[in-house]
Amino acid sequence: MARNNHWDQDDQKQYQHVHDSEVDRGQDERSAERIAAATVNKQRTREGRTLRQEQERRGQGQDAKAE
Repeated sequence: MARNNHWDQDDQKQYQHVHDSEVDRGQDERSAERIAAATVNKQRTREGRTLRQEQERRGQGQDAKAE
């Protein structure tokens, strides 16, 4: 299973589900891993849960308070 410090338990479950589905469809292990990781990361981006997005929110919040 892929390990990512920024993924929560639901992200890990989604990764495993997508990975297993891709393997069942005939993808090789490495391709299944890439597809699963990309799927989880895409979902996290849509939800605004990437590290960069969190940092940007914190930065914008600090700028607004300084004004």
